[in-house]
Amino acid sequence: MLEQLDRIIEIMRRLRDPETGCPWDVEQDFATIAPYTIEEAYEVADAIQRGDVDDIRDELGDLLLQVIFHARIAEEAGLFSLADVARGISDKMIDRHPHVFGDETRPEAAQQSRRWEDIKAAERARRGQTGVLDDVATGLPPMLRALKLQKRAARVGFDWPDIGPVIDKLHEETGELRDELAQTPMDMAKIEDEVGDVLFVAVNLARQAGVDPETALMACNAKFEKRFRYIEQQIEKNGENLKDTSLEEMEMHWQAAKSAL
Repeated sequence: MLEQLDRIIEIMRRLRDPETGCPWDVEQDFATIAPYTIEEAYEVADAIQRGDVDDIRDELGDLLLQVIFHARIAEEAGLFSLADVARGISDKMIDRHPHVFGDETRPEAAQQSRRWEDIKAAERARRGQTGVLDDVATGLPPMLRALKLQKRAARVGFDWPDIGPVIDKLHEETGELRDELAQTPMDMAKIEDEVGDVLFVAVNLARQAGVDPETALMACNAKFEKRFRYIEQQIEKNGENLKDTSLEEMEMHWQAAKSAL
């Protein structure tokens, strides 16, 4: 294993060589590579969602390359090395698992989750981040950030008692959106604000239901894609053009897709 890690580290070193490396790789920095890092993380999640083990392996390799790429950029600038990255996460894991690497008793899973958050809060406090919402990265995908903000607030008691009031809140927010859409002229800033409220409550609803919103939306996207492809196939079988097909006919095929798939 170490031999293969050394190999990819050396490949990245050669790719970044200013004289003999790849021009594209040489000109990259943290900011330009960041979008690719996010993309690769999502592609890992997609492979997991599809249950394709070969793709999971390949996508994890692409994500590992991103870690090595960032570490190489940092090492060239004299900031830190890949060894520093590995040391940092190793130390962090040991500190966060005193029941494994220390003398504490082994907790139940739920208790460990609470303890994990307590340890992370202590780490933030040592860095001077004492606010409940401190250190929730602004660069996270908005849905994931909404979930993390809600979880942080819930830890100090700012939360709904159960899912019922969240459903009521969703109805309230969709009503407010409907009211804004009925205004003449429409105020797009207010409409955007109300849409944001609806989405934020939807994330809260998923959290209260014990469902990861990102995973749920990924599955919904896949379901929509599968059903829409069914519509395309049925229309093509009939020798028709999708653009010339009425909404009523597409809806008929959609309902058929719901039964067939």
